[in-house]
Amino acid sequence: MSQLPLHARLYVGAVILAGAGLFAGYLSHFRFEQPVLFAALLVLSSVSAALKVTLPLTKSGSTMSVSYAVDFASLLLLGPNETMLVAAGSALSQCHVNSKDRNPLYRTLFSMASLMITVQGAGLAFHALGGGSPAMGLVALARPLVGAATVYFLLNTGLVATAIALSTGDRVSTTWHMNFLWSAPSYFVGAGAAAAGAALVTSAGYWIAPLTFAPLYLTYRTYKVYMGRIEDEQRHVRQTSDLHLATIEALARAIDAKDQSTHTHIRRVQMYAAGLAKAAGLPAGDIQGVKTAALLHDIGKLAVPEHILSKPGPLTQEEFQKIRIHPEVGAEIIAAVPFPYPVAPIILSHHERWDGKGYPHGLAGDHIPIGARILTVVDYYDAVTAERPYHEALSQESAAAMLKHEAGRALDPRLVTAFLGILPSLIAASNLEERRTEEAPAKPAPISAGTTAVGLVPKSGGNAFENIALAHREIYALYEVAQAMGTSLAVADTMALISSKLTKIVPWSGCALFLYQPESESLKCNFAAGVDAPALLHTTLNVGEGLSGWVARTRRTIVNANPRVTFEAAGLNDPISVASALVCPLYFNDALIGCLGLYHTEPNYYTEDHVRLLERVAEQAGAVVHNAIVFEQTQEDSLTDPLTGLPNRRSLFVHLSRELARAERLKSEIALIVMDVDGFKAINDAYGHQVGDHALREVAAALQGGLRSYDLCVRYAGDEFIIVITDCSREAADAKRRELQDRVGEIEIEVRPGRLIRLAVSAGAAVFPEDGTTYEALLADADHQMYRDKAARRGQRTAPQAAHPDDFLAPALLESIPAGRPTARVSKLHR
Repeated sequence: MSQLPLHARLYVGAVILAGAGLFAGYLSHFRFEQPVLFAALLVLSSVSAALKVTLPLTKSGSTMSVSYAVDFASLLLLGPNETMLVAAGSALSQCHVNSKDRNPLYRTLFSMASLMITVQGAGLAFHALGGGSPAMGLVALARPLVGAATVYFLLNTGLVATAIALSTGDRVSTTWHMNFLWSAPSYFVGAGAAAAGAALVTSAGYWIAPLTFAPLYLTYRTYKVYMGRIEDEQRHVRQTSDLHLATIEALARAIDAKDQSTHTHIRRVQMYAAGLAKAAGLPAGDIQGVKTAALLHDIGKLAVPEHILSKPGPLTQEEFQKIRIHPEVGAEIIAAVPFPYPVAPIILSHHERWDGKGYPHGLAGDHIPIGARILTVVDYYDAVTAERPYHEALSQESAAAMLKHEAGRALDPRLVTAFLGILPSLIAASNLEERRTEEAPAKPAPISAGTTAVGLVPKSGGNAFENIALAHREIYALYEVAQAMGTSLAVADTMALISSKLTKIVPWSGCALFLYQPESESLKCNFAAGVDAPALLHTTLNVGEGLSGWVARTRRTIVNANPRVTFEAAGLNDPISVASALVCPLYFNDALIGCLGLYHTEPNYYTEDHVRLLERVAEQAGAVVHNAIVFEQTQEDSLTDPLTGLPNRRSLFVHLSRELARAERLKSEIALIVMDVDGFKAINDAYGHQVGDHALREVAAALQGGLRSYDLCVRYAGDEFIIVITDCSREAADAKRRELQDRVGEIEIEVRPGRLIRLAVSAGAAVFPEDGTTYEALLADADHQMYRDKAARRGQRTAPQAAHPDDFLAPALLESIPAGRPTARVSKLHR
């Protein structure tokens, strides 16, 4: 009885108490003046009660028998008091004899009590309308008999219909009309047959009684045939309804699979919604409407672009406006389907809020359909406890806390309380359903090697809904790759973004990008990441060598080749972990620009689907990588002096600003040395700019050769050079200045056949933070020191030997080299 709703339990208890009260009240009136007749009627009533039919329109397992005709006969022959016992016996037989399931005690007691009440009510009506013994004649007996039959019918069916309606949540009138009204004629026929039988027994004796069994049996058979037809029709309707619902569910799950990580989401929401609808006391039709709406509530998302549904970050205002249309679209689609219960209004309003701040119509409170409020609560809970692209899953405790917080804001507070009360049982039922689904035997089609992309389809063979979801994820992964392209301008940064997105659809352990060098017919590795691949960085392969070289020559993708071929071609003979490779060519305007190689630690890992996806990505990546190459070349040109190949003054500013910040943080020193070629204008004037350019290149090479790899030498302007030396004290800076001046002083340039000149530079050094803490202060101090050095060097120089006017070379600034004097370095200029 505990499974019944509270009001149903109260009603059943009241009827049982009423029946017990009647039995106790009339116990003293039992006479048993005809014990044989009483016993015969009791047995006959019990036997006829066993000839019962199930009411097909109820869900409570109620049955109906023809024992009421015997009860009428007993009422006429024995009176209402003894008939209570006859009716109680028939109720006991009907509940336990020839029953498929064992009836609980409360149902048996209710059936007995309701028949006792019915018999007493019918007896009162019979006597009130002038009824007496059957001997008074059928004409005189007609009026009280019809009245008693009417009362018997109304009481018997009304008491049972009320119990059924309270148990199922349906209306009493609806239950009575659908299940019992049609049986009214049989009660009157049974009453007439009972009166005729009682009259025959009274006038002809008990031996005529068996003849009365025939009408009872015919009535039972009529009921049986009629109920069988109704049951067949119901079965057909139920099968058709189940077919329609299964079709709807399949389509809804297919749609839902596009933006859910698991196809159990929609089943779970449906189960939660149905449970909450029952707890809220909704009628059966409305509960079915909620279940159907739970299946279809997001069908309007067909009108929302997939990249918005799967976007991992917050939506823009425009994207959110696009999302907001899906309830109206879904309701418009479903409105064309003639469901026998409300579905479209629930779908339309399932994003309304209790406080009126929802959409699409801003409804508030009880103005929102209760089905929509139910769906909002369960969908909210399931959304926050499931992993989504835009948030991580919350625990059940955190989700319950959020529901309580939103009660009275976004959610109906009464429904939140009811939902949290039944949530443990709903979760248990949902987990059981998921286990049954997982354990159900499946016969997936075998997946042959090279036909499915590992990582895109479950290795065990996914079902249709998983395949739909995975196909959607493939589309979104490609969209993410496309988004990543172009967000960075450098080759390494671009490839880092692309490769990180690529691994979602084409998994890799190592990744390398080889760029084609057309001038040398070779490939240079400009990007490498992951396992083993970083060893390839900056290595060079000739076209035709290694896997990338083969791809560059044949312009064809290679799959599951041995990566060791590439490593050995690059001169790397150390052991490697990667065992399979997928290498694809990259093009821009039909011209090869390089090869993208993916490596995996598992042998024969890559499939035809992986090839398809990588080639699709390569179609877009080729142009992006080409643009990155162009950008890097342009950037390098903007930061490099084209004559000497040294960094230019723009590079100096960037580098020195960074190093000054580092030195200030680490409390270290930086030296800045400014150098100026002595008499450079005279060289240009006397021998032309070609000789001057050659002199600058020689000075640049000498200075660069005297520095560490992480020091910076810059051609600042004209014949001025600036050197930046990190972690350098005053003494070290002065020593390095003199060393570099000596290196330049060793340079000899042959300006004419047999005519050599030696170069010289003036230099000044400034040290951070002693001589300044800013770029400008250090440059000004070093420049000042350089001019002081130039002035001092000018005073020390002597005029060269007499020379031909054509060989005049500013004797105050440059010294001629006497014949036979040894030199450390001679540079010839071929003119």
